[in-house]
Amino acid sequence: MRVETSQAVADRAGVERAFVDRLVELGILTPDDDGGYSAGDAQRVGVIQALEQAGLSLEAITGAIQSGAFSLDFVDQTAYGRFASLSGETFEDVSVRTHVPVELLMVIREAMGFAQLAPTERMRDEELRVVPLVALHVAKGFRPATIERWLRAYGDNLRRVADTEADWFRKEILDPLFAAGKGPAEVGAATGRLDADLTRYGDDAILALFHGQQANAWMKNIFEGFEAALAATGTRSRLDRPPAICFLDLTGYTRLTDERGDDVAAELAAHLARLVQRTSVKYGGKPVKWLGDGVMFWFREPGAGVLAAIEMVEGAATAGLPPAHVGLHAGPVLFQQGDYFGRTVNVAARIADYARQGEVLVSQEVVDASDGTLVAFAEIGPVELKGLSESVRLHVARRPTS
Repeated sequence: MRVETSQAVADRAGVERAFVDRLVELGILTPDDDGGYSAGDAQRVGVIQALEQAGLSLEAITGAIQSGAFSLDFVDQTAYGRFASLSGETFEDVSVRTHVPVELLMVIREAMGFAQLAPTERMRDEELRVVPLVALHVAKGFRPATIERWLRAYGDNLRRVADTEADWFRKEILDPLFAAGKGPAEVGAATGRLDADLTRYGDDAILALFHGQQANAWMKNIFEGFEAALAATGTRSRLDRPPAICFLDLTGYTRLTDERGDDVAAELAAHLARLVQRTSVKYGGKPVKWLGDGVMFWFREPGAGVLAAIEMVEGAATAGLPPAHVGLHAGPVLFQQGDYFGRTVNVAARIADYARQGEVLVSQEVVDASDGTLVAFAEIGPVELKGLSESVRLHVARRPTS
């Protein structure tokens, strides 16, 4: 795509024309014979402005480029179209056109990881792609607070995806190329050859993984709706099979990673992630969140949760991870924003804190809901747990000996 004038480049990049003219003077930008520019030039201007705002002088940037120590040729690659240009509409303009409150429109920018500006600022092209869905939510009467939570949840989790992607791209592609003595131009050419496939396959993979998570989340809604219907007709109580919350912690994980560094921490985290994901899903559960040195799970069937816990403790030992210990409690839970809350969660966490390394401790409620499960329970009696006003009857869960 060709950009006709330096003013058009400035408009797309959101800078003053004088900044573009200065880059031309420095030789960083070079117009074609007709005085026009490429779409990559608009992206190049945006990158240079960001570098300058981060504290690098234009002179230093120019020197690095002219010496061959640095190159901006990579911004001409297709993937860098993600460095979205500014549209011709402000937040206020779009609010008037779509009837979406301007405050919600500005949350879109924050969800994409950028600083919030004034309502009179222009929206980015990529931000406009989010607006139709937000406008649909507004038209259907969704509460603004709910829409904002949705935007922030998507933005926060996709930020982690993007950070992980950038990290592996640097470690697996850029660092080896530079270590092999490749110069900036050669690195740019090599990554350019990967660009089209990485962009196409990456976008498809992210969307497919998201659709899989949607299917699981929607199935949970269907299941709970069916249970609610049964409870309303008196067919059976919703709590005759309460879900279980499980906490798995690794003994000494924090100390070990502090002593051995980030690479060891990343390796241990990867081992743990594979173990807990495969095992929990195998038994009808799911990891809810990571807690530094452990994981919180939800299980529809408490008995299945106990089996999963035993297998995870054994698996941690086999994988060479620090010793694991687990606590489980069954009961009603409150679900909100992808997380579970309530007394059941708190009790499960306290049980896990009380468990010794290699131990799976469960409450009486879990034992009562685990009829038919091939597990041996040994009661250790009522226990006073920190932060709880009443004692909790605890049992050690083990594989049966015969």
